[in-house]
Amino acid sequence: MNRRPFLKKLTLVTSGVTALPFMTFGKMHFPKSSKLKFIIASDGHYGQPKTDFEGFHKQLIEAVNSEKEVDFVVFNGDLIHDEPALMPKVKAVYDKLNVPYFPVKGNHDRISEKDWEVIWGIPADFAFTTKENFGIILANSSNQAGEYLCVDTEFLKSKLEEFKSLSHVFIFIHISQNDWTRHGVSCEEVLELIGAYPNVKAIFHGHDHDVDGIMLNRKKPYLWSGHFGGSWGSPFPGYRVCEVGEDGKVVTYLKAMADGMILSGHTL
Repeated sequence: MNRRPFLKKLTLVTSGVTALPFMTFGKMHFPKSSKLKFIIASDGHYGQPKTDFEGFHKQLIEAVNSEKEVDFVVFNGDLIHDEPALMPKVKAVYDKLNVPYFPVKGNHDRISEKDWEVIWGIPADFAFTTKENFGIILANSSNQAGEYLCVDTEFLKSKLEEFKSLSHVFIFIHISQNDWTRHGVSCEEVLELIGAYPNVKAIFHGHDHDVDGIMLNRKKPYLWSGHFGGSWGSPFPGYRVCEVGEDGKVVTYLKAMADGMILSGHTL
């Protein structure tokens, strides 16, 4: 497996309102075999003017299709760049994947929740279980106007309760629910709710194109995937892989889309 020397990341470890920044490379212990493997790709911005959005998407689809034993892909928001007519077009691109995929609504996905469900076949707030013991929660953090919002805590709590007997729960939210990044929002109730469930193993965000590291709140890891499209952000557009080993341990690593090199990773 190709690996590029780890890039330094700024990590915030928070408890309540305090934060202590420090530098970390993270540690990874790749499982010999995985019970679950999924990919997170965020911020493709299909249709953004003056970008090679078609090329970005073609490269991503080829990279993901070359991955082995992937159970599903999550597109973690900003699928399109504002224009509603682009949504069916990007769906046609995603349909070229060899594995199931699930979309998360972002602030540039400026269609109504009703139209979202018509196009994608699932509501903007959606959850499911896979392989009997894994819970997946996709939570909406924006609206048709593109506002930055806290997720619906009633929906989130209902699913966390429904999944509390499962071994692993993973949450996907486009916009960070903490203001520890430039483009996050302060949603203390959401953070407190997530922190109350021991089986929540990781929360994944998009939105911040220039953030692709890990931050902690109430001992829960929050991870970003940078971007694979758009006009700004990390110099290494890519996607995140997450694997759960037979021993239940979770490893996640960021891969460059262009050459498959591993940029950083963590055992959670």
